Amino acid sequence: MRKDIHAPKVEGVAMAVVLEQDEAGDEAWYVYLINQRDEPLENVLVSSRGYGELEGEARRTSEMRHFLDTLEPRSWARIERIVEDVFGLSNQYWLSYYVGRELYDKKYIFLAGSIEEGNFTTVPLMEKRGVLIQ
Repeated sequence: MRKDIHAPKVEGVAMAVVLEQDEAGDEAWYVYLINQRDEPLENVLVSSRGYGELEGEARRTSEMRHFLDTLEPRSWARIERIVEDVFGLSNQYWLSYYVGRELYDKKYIFLAGSIEEGNFTTVPLMEKRGVLIQ
């Protein structure tokens, strides 16, 4: 049964965490969805949550859901602001979208402690520095 289900491979779509200035001019961390494909992503749903252990105690954040009608080809969208308090947790972003009539989904996980300057790279299209998962 399960072997009969065709799940297309997600390619050309990434998630990034970038440090930049917010509207007040202060430094803030933001999560972005990046579409490097030549087709638009439609009916985009991103579900985010953090989980893990902090100070010897199991912790879990609230689950947030974000929806975009369309993410144009070779573009990006800000998904949410993320606070440094949860960098000690694993932060999961589950992405689902359509290209044409085909449904794609992928789980991106920023592991606990991975959002740090030592893991920065140049984020494609945005030309900013941040932590990237492809």
